[in-house]
Parts: sequence; structure tokens; C-alpha cells
Amino acid sequence: MLVADAGPWTRGKGSDAVVVESLTRKFGDFTAVDRVTFSVEEGEIFGFLGPNGAGKTTTIRMLIGLLPPTSGEGWVSGLNILTEGEAIRRRIGYMSQRFSLYRDLTVEENIRLFAGLYEVSGERYRERRAWVLEMSGLGNRLDDLTDDLPLGWKQRLALGCAVLHEPPILFLDEPTSGVDPSARREFWDLINSMAEGGTTILVSTHYMEEAEYCNRLVLMNRGAVVALDEPAGLRARMDRPLLELRTSDPARTVEALKDREGILEASMYGRRVHLVVSDETDIRERVPGLLEEQEVTLERMERIPPSLEDVFVALVRAEGGAVEG
Repeated sequence: MLVADAGPWTRGKGSDAVVVESLTRKFGDFTAVDRVTFSVEEGEIFGFLGPNGAGKTTTIRMLIGLLPPTSGEGWVSGLNILTEGEAIRRRIGYMSQRFSLYRDLTVEENIRLFAGLYEVSGERYRERRAWVLEMSGLGNRLDDLTDDLPLGWKQRLALGCAVLHEPPILFLDEPTSGVDPSARREFWDLINSMAEGGTTILVSTHYMEEAEYCNRLVLMNRGAVVALDEPAGLRARMDRPLLELRTSDPARTVEALKDREGILEASMYGRRVHLVVSDETDIRERVPGLLEEQEVTLERMERIPPSLEDVFVALVRAEGGAVEG
């Protein structure tokens, strides 16, 4: 069903913004990250995609020097993550899924605090402060407590504070979690603008539509790399027909069709059901009768191109499924 991964890996420590070789992190007997290897080009938007517990956040925390690896190596902006963590933190920006802000400080106080942490002062501080306020739209809310801001504005303020010092590399860990789709789209407009300006961006997400915005993606599951490619390349790996069904009862449809001969995958996508099949003609002939036996009405069946979500589900299941709990 999925074409084997020959994927692009590391190209050398000096030619890329980030290089990771066999990076591993264990917590006792549990392996959170298992021999992960990849590289990120300068100016690239590089995405980490995977279910909860896949190892995305742990990988990022090792790269930014917040967590030592158990084994393996890594370089960020040419600096060794094992020995030069402090220098790395001065060269990067980091925004966590909790937005990295001090909620009991005002907008002005947060900007001033982060400027001090990054040693941004004088005329440069005035220029960068003005940029943050214009980007975030918070110029008339300087005295508002950060905790009182709408979530989308907190997000933009956190991004502004993370890049006050204009770092060449930016790490974003689930930055849009809980934010509405409109605010997510606006946030990604900002990310694209920074990447066009030369900033290298590494971002973890579980939103499939966000993954489409990345130049390349590493799909992780159970701590390991499952696939690494451009979004179009990942979609192209599904070499079996994909059928979309609309029926009177999607849940019963999946129950009626899963594990049937010739049906490799049966999954619900909202009110629709997706089938990955070995022989499209055979399945088209058999499905109506199988559903009729379960008193389910078939309203429509058509072949569709695979989405990243289809590839994501298939790859994760092929690797033993997501971590439970």
C-alpha cells in the first residue's frame, strides 16, 4: 500500500541549519526517541508530524538544549547539542505550545523582559518592539495583562517575543494548539514570511492542513522516524486505490467493511468513510451488497486522491499504531 522510504537524510554537519544523527532519548526502560536522523536546510520550513507520544517534543527539547540525549549527536547552526547548549540557545528562537509568555505581566512588560533576556537594547530594541507590536496588532493594548488577551493574540505576541533577537533558526512546538482555524492561517502567513526572509523554521503539529504548508515533513511514531519527504512525496507513496464512501451510517459502514478481503484500510473521516483497496473494480462490485446486509444505504462512492491524513493513518498503523494513553 505504501511505497518504501528511500528518503533524504543527513548531508553533512556544515551544510545545513540542523543535523541530527541517531538521536536517542530514554527515560528508564522507555525509549521516547529512537535513533532519529534527519537534516534541515537553511531557510526551510521543516515539520514534525505525529500522534501524541510520537517523540516530537522530546526531539525538539534535545535540539534546543533543554534535555540531554541518551545517545546520538546533533548540530544546530553548526553548534554541537552535546557541548554547546548555551551558545545554541542564544542563536535560536523557541515557542512552546504554552506560548512561553508570562501571563501575569502586561504586553509591554513581556516585550521588555524578552528583550533583556536576548540582550536587545537601544535603537535595535525600539525597532524590534515596533515590529512586534505591528505584527501582533497589540499597539493599543500595551498595558493589558497577557492572560487577558484572546488566544490568537497571545500566540502572535509569543512569536514576536521569541524572535525579538532575529534568530536564524526558530523552533515552534505545537504553536497553534487550541487556536481557531482563522488564527492558525494568519499565524502561518507570518511563518511563511519569516522563512522567505531566510529564517529556518522547525515546527511540530498534529494539524494535517498545517503539515501541507511545510517544505518537508518527518513523520514520527513511537519515537522513530516513519517517513521523511515533501508533502507531495508522502501522498505519492500510497500506491493503492482510495475510495470515499458516503452512507447512511458511517460507523456501521466501517464495522461492515473492515477486515474484508481486498479492503486494506477502512476509516472514518467525519461523516465520510475512506477505503484503501487492492482491486477497485472488485470492491465497487462487492461494497453495495456488504452494506445492504447491514441495512446501510450507500449514497455515493468515488475514487479520490490521498490526503496527508490518509497517508498519516496508513503509515502509523503499518508501524504498529499510535502509543496508547
